[in-house]
Amino acid sequence: MNELGYLSALALGLVGSGHCLGMCGGIAAALNLGGARSLPVTIAYHSGRVLSYTLLGALLGVIAGSIDLVAWTIGLRYLAGLLLIAMGLYVADWWRGMLVLEQAGARLWQPVQRFSSRLLPIRTPLQGLALGLCWGLMPCGLIYSALAWSATAQSPLYSASLMFCFGLGTLPAMMAVSLGASRVQAFLRRRGLKLFITLMLIASGIWTLYLVAAHGDHLRHQAPGVEQGQMDHSTMDHSKMGH
Repeated sequence: MNELGYLSALALGLVGSGHCLGMCGGIAAALNLGGARSLPVTIAYHSGRVLSYTLLGALLGVIAGSIDLVAWTIGLRYLAGLLLIAMGLYVADWWRGMLVLEQAGARLWQPVQRFSSRLLPIRTPLQGLALGLCWGLMPCGLIYSALAWSATAQSPLYSASLMFCFGLGTLPAMMAVSLGASRVQAFLRRRGLKLFITLMLIASGIWTLYLVAAHGDHLRHQAPGVEQGQMDHSTMDHSKMGH
């Protein structure tokens, strides 16, 4: 399941960032203010952006994993599947319910926005890195939904890895804005690519829901809060567990 999660995160970042260029692309384009394109500044900015996603994913993984309740763990697995479906619908413009997350994060973004505005125009790699670190708190439904989804993993390392893959997926679109590569932007906005990624995300979500429903008893044994002593391994038929 880890591989499926990583692929889903990459796909969401790839097409989702192209989908959201109208809202998020302005800051990336700001790297070219004054007509000076600095590759070190651009790399520093996008490195900070991916790092912000990764650190936030790790933080949410710690918070979600700190609750040692079986019902909580299984509920988060169901939430993960539903969020994958919702994100697929969001990318395809079939349902915009994820925008609720933007409204929830708007107040959090205001003080960060005041700080980040002082960094523009970007002239040094350090400024670019600082601006990139602010990016993860931007009121963007795509980013917030990916963060919420990564938190359902209940693991700092896995949640951080999912957000790192998501960040890597956003690089083509965001780098294209920073460097003025209009052809890349046009490719990522193609309807056919969006539809393919949408169907993949929805299928991943449905598969996740199926696994939780079909293997709920096994998940209860694996969930935090279930001690090894509670499991009578001597009576378990391991040949039927599908390992």
